[in-house]
Amino acid sequence: MEDEIIKEGKFRYIEIGEGKPIIILHGLMGGLSNFEGVAHFFPKKGYQVLIPELPIYDMPMLKTTVKNFAKFLADFIEFKGLKDVILLGNSLGGHIGLLHTKMFPELVKALVITGSSGLYESAMGDGYPKRGDYEFIKKKAQDVFYDPEVATKEIVDEVFATVNDRMKLVKTLAIAKSAIRHNMSKDLPSMQTPTCIIWGENDSVTPPNVAEEFHELLPDSELFWIEKCGHAPMMEHPDEFNTVLDAWLTKREF
Repeated sequence: MEDEIIKEGKFRYIEIGEGKPIIILHGLMGGLSNFEGVAHFFPKKGYQVLIPELPIYDMPMLKTTVKNFAKFLADFIEFKGLKDVILLGNSLGGHIGLLHTKMFPELVKALVITGSSGLYESAMGDGYPKRGDYEFIKKKAQDVFYDPEVATKEIVDEVFATVNDRMKLVKTLAIAKSAIRHNMSKDLPSMQTPTCIIWGENDSVTPPNVAEEFHELLPDSELFWIEKCGHAPMMEHPDEFNTVLDAWLTKREF
């Protein structure tokens, strides 16, 4: 999907199809290609899919926060002239979607979160990334999924390169701390935006009880489980993820 990236002003993004806009928000260690299955399914259903590249490593250190990524998303929506957007976010992307929806509710018609941070965060597991230790990074990448084979060499190599880039590692840790600071448990009960929660039953990064808490706190939410699935359902079970989301969007007439 890298070949399809459009560069305009400060934005780099993928855009596929025409129709009702779905904006996909990737996670901290997740690339745009993580959503390939989703990005090519929904345009056939009458949606325009947009995947902006979040400036995770481009903002000044003091501005490397979840809140500033939420503002960046608002700038992107304004730049594209969009309205009534559907936000779909995984992990940190879900958190950015939630905070953006709280800050700019008039821009968001519906929200979809999967493996989202915002209530609980253990993305680093029991230890921070160890620079130079490839096997440690490989194990961490595999632990994200129910099936470790999903963590291809390409994915492991990308994470390894990130944690061995000192500035990227420092910013990764800054974002992780910002995510913890921006706990949304007190905000969620007042957020009326319809929300679809799709979660892997075997998610070890944001465990199943996190999904249940999101469902309990968000007034207009529905929770769906995917079996034998870890932290990234749209990667591990793209067809099932698409089926669940398509049915929810159709039922809610989005």
